[in-house]
Amino acid sequence: MYHNILVPISFDPDRDTTAPVKLAGILATENARITLLHVIEDVPSYAISYLPAEYVAESQKAVTEEIEALAANVPGATGVVVHGHSARSILDYAEEHGADLIVIASHRPGMQDLLLGSTASQVVRHAKSAVHIIR
Repeated sequence: MYHNILVPISFDPDRDTTAPVKLAGILATENARITLLHVIEDVPSYAISYLPAEYVAESQKAVTEEIEALAANVPGATGVVVHGHSARSILDYAEEHGADLIVIASHRPGMQDLLLGSTASQVVRHAKSAVHIIR
């Protein structure tokens, strides 16, 4: 059983957010801390000028509300939103906050994943804690 579980959440339409959260609840000890983490990828500077000025603030607000609503349904859970590169941000957060387990969902790999590596595969390769992948 685990005491400090990190669950990276992607709100992409094809991603299931319920399975990783449910598994984290099963693997958690009675007083475990569960963190639902969403990483907002930074918009490249060359593209930001094409977006409305309030885009970043509004998207941050919407994602924060969504992750907090998801966390409200899980005992001992909190929702956190950070900015940065997905895999690196997940790994950094896990290390900085002493996560003893990362529960992460993975999609079916495609050709681009063989060349670049998915977020889940990067987390598995570089995490200092246990990692549980859900497909």
